[in-house]
This record gives sequence, structure tokens and C-alpha cells, in this order.
Amino acid sequence: MTALRTRRVPTERLTQQITDVRDEGEPVVFIHGNVSSSAFWRTTLTGLPDRYRPIAVDLRGFGGTDPLPIDATRGVRDHVDDLAALLAALGVDRAHLVGWSMGGGVVMQYLCDHPDAVRSVTLISPVSPYGFGGTQGVEGTLNSEDGAGSGGGTANAEFVARLAKGDHGEDSPLSPRSVLTNCYVKPPWRPEHEDEYVASMLTTRIGDDHYPGDSTASPAWPGVAPGTRGVLNCLSPLYFRIDDLHLIDPKPPVLWIRGEDDLIVSDTSMFDLAHLGSIGEVPGWDGTPAQPMVAQTRHVLNRYAAQGGLVREVAVPGAGHSVHLERPDEFGAALLGILSA
Repeated sequence: MTALRTRRVPTERLTQQITDVRDEGEPVVFIHGNVSSSAFWRTTLTGLPDRYRPIAVDLRGFGGTDPLPIDATRGVRDHVDDLAALLAALGVDRAHLVGWSMGGGVVMQYLCDHPDAVRSVTLISPVSPYGFGGTQGVEGTLNSEDGAGSGGGTANAEFVARLAKGDHGEDSPLSPRSVLTNCYVKPPWRPEHEDEYVASMLTTRIGDDHYPGDSTASPAWPGVAPGTRGVLNCLSPLYFRIDDLHLIDPKPPVLWIRGEDDLIVSDTSMFDLAHLGSIGEVPGWDGTPAQPMVAQTRHVLNRYAAQGGLVREVAVPGAGHSVHLERPDEFGAALLGILSA
């Protein structure tokens, strides 16, 4: 069995924790999603052939990386710049990038900022190129000029509180374990390393500078708009928008893989207040449309393909938000296909 190594790597920006396997081969860098860490990649790392050098990193505020504050007004560029500093410290000049959920947004922004440094891109159920919440239409039109419906104020307060107190239990649908088994994956399937994943979720730093971030009041429904600090604000369409992916050169190949039954990143996301309002779960809904997250990603990647980029979309029936955990064989085959493209 391939042995995993976990270590902390000093960089010019901060000290970052990584999990890797070997020092040789084509680097494949794995970026985790929100409320998680590199632990969610452990089974994936051991499945890559020896010609590849898998590296999974903890983003700031997660896992064992320094919990520096997040300046949300830069979108996800704090994470992008951290990643660039890590690769420089590891002596990696070009890498394959694999991003899941929020990590997909980090990968897309990294590709825009450093296209020459990217060999290929794999996006697993990525956040929309137009952020999370607060937009409508395939071009990500803001519902309100202040970004209402996105940012730190959209987090569920009980979920945040249970994260903060280190809740390992399952007595509430808003406990981290329940969110993992009901939203990260499609029930009734449960991951083999469930306890490890719950422990990973509980490494999330809580507060205005981290998760969920600060917020401001808004006159627009649902009454909250993004602040300027923390995780959910850096994913707000007010600060995070990928409008120019089709203009980069060179254009590495892109794999977009997702579960068809994803509850988190979806055109009817159960984490989008506008969709929840439309089904009566958030009071006072004024008709604000739900964010078409999948359609927005397809729109941006179609433009990328129209300008000469190679894009492959894989939709996995019966899978949820974590295809790499739920369907490792299908995911592994698709990943090896894009790595060798």
C-alpha cells in the first residue's frame, strides 16, 4: 500500500500543510472544498500511477495550514497566491490542478492568473464561475448591486455553532456528520473513512476572518449582503467572477465531472437562499430566481471550448457532491484520461 506523508512546508506567505506520496513525477495538485481539508483526497492520492506526483494542500484556515485571515475583496486570490507560493517552495513550475467545490473556484482563478503553469484542469462539482448565491442567468447577473443573497450572512447559524464546538455526533440534521452524509454525498451511501472526514470538517477555523465570514444588512431580499472578510464572502459574486477564462493562452485541457444528484452545486441548490425561498424554506421570498450554477459553469466552459480549449463534461448518475469519494473508479478513469491528454 502506498504510504502517505503529511508535513508542513514554509513558504514566503505562510506555512502550509500538505499530504503527498513521492518526490518524483508530474505534479498533480489537489485543492479541497469548503469546510474540509486535504484529508478528503487521501484515497485518491494513493490511486495515481507512479508517473505522477500527487500533492494535496490544506487551504488557509483549514487543516494544518496557518490560519491567516482571508481578504474576501480579492475573491479567492489569497488561496491562489498561497498555492503559487507553495509550488515555488516545492520547486514545481507546472502542475495538473484538481479542484473540488470551492477548490474548483481556486483552480479556475489560478488558471486565469497563471495559464503557463497549468498542465491540465479537473473540476469536481466546482463552485460556479460567478460565485455562490446572489446571481441569475447563465452570465451571472447580480440580483442586487450589493450582492444580496451571498456571503457570510447566508450560512446556517446552527451548523456554524456545531462546527465551533467540535460536534462529532449525528443528533441534528445540521451537525457536521449529518451534513457530510446527507449533502456531501448522496444517501444512503456512507464513506468508509467517515470519522476522518468529520474530523477534517472540524478543523475549519470559525469567525469573521474565516468561516463563514462577516456580513452586512441589505435592503434587498433576503436582507443580507457580503462583508469583506472570510470564506463565504470570497465566493460572493461581488468579488469572485471568472469572465475571461476563454481569453487565456495557452488553454490546457479541462475535465468537468459532477454528480447528477448534487445538492450543493446545482441549478436548484439546497444551499442557495433563492431556491430555498422558492420552495418555502426561507420566509418572505420575493421571486428572486435561483442561481443556475451548473448552467453558468457550462456557459463559461463552452466559451473556453469555442476558443480552442479542450473540455470534457462527465455527469455521474446517482452521485452527489463528492464523485471522487462516491465513485472512485469512474473518477479515477476520467482523471487519468485528462492527465494524459
